[in-house]
Amino acid sequence: MLPPISAHLHDLIQNFSEKDTFLLDDTTVAFDQQRYQRIFDLPETRTIAFVDGGQAEIVRAGNFTVSFIRIHAQIFADLKKKDFQHHEFFVVTTANWHHDKIWYKSVIFTEKEKLFPEEQLFVDSADPLLRRGAERAGTDLIMSMARRFAELAVAKKINADFVVLDGTLEATFPGEEKVLAELPSTVCAIAKSSSLLTQKGNSPAVLLQKYGLTQPWFYPLNERTAFVKLHANAKHVFRFAGNREVLPYLLPHAADALFLGYPYGLVFADKMARVSNQEQKALSARILLSSENKDILEYLTTQDAHAILDSLG
Repeated sequence: MLPPISAHLHDLIQNFSEKDTFLLDDTTVAFDQQRYQRIFDLPETRTIAFVDGGQAEIVRAGNFTVSFIRIHAQIFADLKKKDFQHHEFFVVTTANWHHDKIWYKSVIFTEKEKLFPEEQLFVDSADPLLRRGAERAGTDLIMSMARRFAELAVAKKINADFVVLDGTLEATFPGEEKVLAELPSTVCAIAKSSSLLTQKGNSPAVLLQKYGLTQPWFYPLNERTAFVKLHANAKHVFRFAGNREVLPYLLPHAADALFLGYPYGLVFADKMARVSNQEQKALSARILLSSENKDILEYLTTQDAHAILDSLG
């Protein structure tokens, strides 16, 4: 069974060529070898803040979710760690009947000042940007929305010459486009994966890697979107958006063998923000095992069937 699958995939790959066109939003951009631009390392020192977030679902029922969000921003000067910001907060999201629709309302619980107003999480559960096919969005989706808005809030306020986010600068949540428009020009984003395709069904990253320069380069598709290779020996090409002036200063950060070609600052921010499974279980236990929360367990029976089946495996 597997050899025919491998042969089929190999045939598909062989049909790809440099005569291809990128599909970007509602436009097309033909591949052009002349679009490659080399990135040259610069000797000047700049401060760069790398921002990433982690999240965990602590308690979920059909009509509410308790989520935990952690955001870490690490500032580097050259390759030396300087200041940092670390934020942790809980989000309780509930379903509410509002204007003949089900809306999701969230309350943020934190020991610090809230990074963004809770009103940004007040959304129509049937919003096209949130719903999954014909079904309305679940309350758990608001967890990802809260994390995204928190990351953008930190990126907007942190004091550094450049700010690098993990991901893109594309709006995917209700109200996010307005938040993105308020970001300073110093902000950019690097995405480890991309859903963009060419007209022939190829991956832009693979195509650009195959025909790219032998030195670090960036390849602009338009004013907002580009692809970059930040180390000559890197096997990965990443989608890039935002201020391209940061690229020369990212080259020293992309030389770590742990993930060659990917800025170490983002690796570090991910590590500091990540919420482990053990931590998630501990937070859940603290809430569910509390004697004052016995009533909550009744609601969890509406959602724990999958967890029971998973435990049987």
